[in-house]
Amino acid sequence: MDPAARRLIEAIHAAPFRCVLALTGGGTQAASMLLNVPGGSRSILEVIIPYHGQALTEFFGHRPATFCSTEAAVAMAERAHARARWLAPCENVIGLGCTTSLVSDRPKRGEHRLHIATHTELVTSHSMLTLTKGARDREGEESIVDCVVLNALASAFGLPQRIELALLPGEEIQEGSTPATHPLARLLAGDLRNFCVQSDGRQAVGATPPAVLMPGSFHPIHPGHWQLAEAASRRTGAATVFELSILNVDKPSLAADEIRHRLAAFEGRAEVWLTRAPTFAEKSELFPGVTFVIGTDTALRLIQTRYYSGSEERMMAALENIRARTCRFLVAGRVDADGRFVQLDQVNIPATFRDLFAPIPESEFRADLSSTNLRAAATVAGAEDEG
Repeated sequence: MDPAARRLIEAIHAAPFRCVLALTGGGTQAASMLLNVPGGSRSILEVIIPYHGQALTEFFGHRPATFCSTEAAVAMAERAHARARWLAPCENVIGLGCTTSLVSDRPKRGEHRLHIATHTELVTSHSMLTLTKGARDREGEESIVDCVVLNALASAFGLPQRIELALLPGEEIQEGSTPATHPLARLLAGDLRNFCVQSDGRQAVGATPPAVLMPGSFHPIHPGHWQLAEAASRRTGAATVFELSILNVDKPSLAADEIRHRLAAFEGRAEVWLTRAPTFAEKSELFPGVTFVIGTDTALRLIQTRYYSGSEERMMAALENIRARTCRFLVAGRVDADGRFVQLDQVNIPATFRDLFAPIPESEFRADLSSTNLRAAATVAGAEDEG
C-alpha cells in the first residue's frame, strides 16, 4: 500500500467518527484498504455493495433515473448515514456513497466517470470526476476512485490530509456541498439558538415562547419529572414545557442521535425546546419573562461561585441579568446525597435575590427519584444479566 494512503487511513481510524460505505461500480478496493489497516473497526461500521441493478433498486427503495449520477451518490450516502445512525446511536456518524461507470469487458458509449458523496447531520458533500476514456485500464481507473473515496472520507472526518491524485490533463474534480436546513442540523452547527419540538414531533422555529419552562437533561425522563411539571402547572396556571440544552457546562455536548433518543420520550406527551443555552443566564436571554422549574440541587448550583469561574461578582451579575429579563425560579425539594429532603428555605440564597425564588411545598410535590440513580440501577441490572 502506498505510504501516503496508509497514513491517511490511520488518521481516519483515529478520528472520532464512524461510517457506513455504500459502493457500486467501483471503490471496493478503497474499502479493502480501509479494512486492511489495523484499527478499521473503530471507524468502519459496515460496507454495503449493492452491485446488480435489482440490488441497487432495493437499496434505493425505487428505481432511479440513472444509477451513475450525483443524485444517486447523494441518495446512497443518505441511506448509508441512516444505516450508520441505526448501528451506532449517539455517535458521530457519516454515510458515504460511491457510484461509477468504469472500464468494463464490453464497450461503453458514455463517459467513464465517478460520483462520490458524503452525508452528515450538517452537510452533504459531493464530488464528480470524468476520466479520459481509453487512457487507463480498469485497475488504473479503480486506483483513482480509491483515492477520491479516501479523500472524501477524510474531508467528512475533518482531516487535513489528502492523497495526491494522478490526474491527466483536462481531468478535474468538480465538488459541491449543501448545508442541511432542518432545525436540528442548524442548531448543531450553531446557526440556530433554539427551536421547539411539538408533542406531535413537528419542529417549529420562532414558536411562541412558553410561560413556564422546566430545563433538564432527562437522561432518562422519569415519573418524577412528569409529576413536577404537573405541580408547576397547578401552581402557575400555565402549561409547563421542557427544555433540553445540547450544550452542558459539565458534560460533552449531545450528539444528534442522543438528542433524538431523548426527544422520543416526549412524543405525544409534551412540548420540548432544544437550545444551545447551558446556563440560566443564557436561557433567560432566550426566554425573557419565563418561570423556570428547578430542584433545590439546581438552585444550589445557581449560587455556587465555582460555576462562575470562582467569581462571586460573575455569579451576582448573572442573577442580575436573569432578574432584568423578568425571569423567576419555582423550586421543588430534592433528596440530597445523604438522603435528606432539602427544600428552598434550606438553600442560602443571597438576600438581594431571594425574590427570584419561590418554593413548591412538599405537600404539593415530592418524588424521591433521580435520573442518575435510574442510570446506575440500569447499569447494575445489565451487568447482572450479562453475568
